[in-house]
Amino acid sequence: MRRARIDVMGQRAGVLEEPAPGRYMFRYDDAYSGPPVSLSLPVSKREFVFEVFPPFFEGLLPEGAMLEGLLRQCKIDRTDLFGQLLAVGGDTVGAVTVTGEAPA
Repeated sequence: MRRARIDVMGQRAGVLEEPAPGRYMFRYDDAYSGPPVSLSLPVSKREFVFEVFPPFFEGLLPEGAMLEGLLRQCKIDRTDLFGQLLAVGGDTVGAVTVTGEAPA
């Protein structure tokens, strides 16, 4: 299982997990009271479960030549969107940053 810490404007917002291949879950930390990660992920106590990589997080990934460079430099498979997010998460556009985290 892979985990990523999700921060919004430098404040820990929650965790994105990949409990099994092709299954993803995002949940906010209980203490988080800031703005939502995205409009599609309103701040809530519930878990958001996805059978495909969450669209908001996929939107943070590079495209075109930047993606090709990332795949070559980091030796990441083109289909490993979670791995790509972990590789670029500290340098995303906007208020959200992503950092790899050890499984709980």
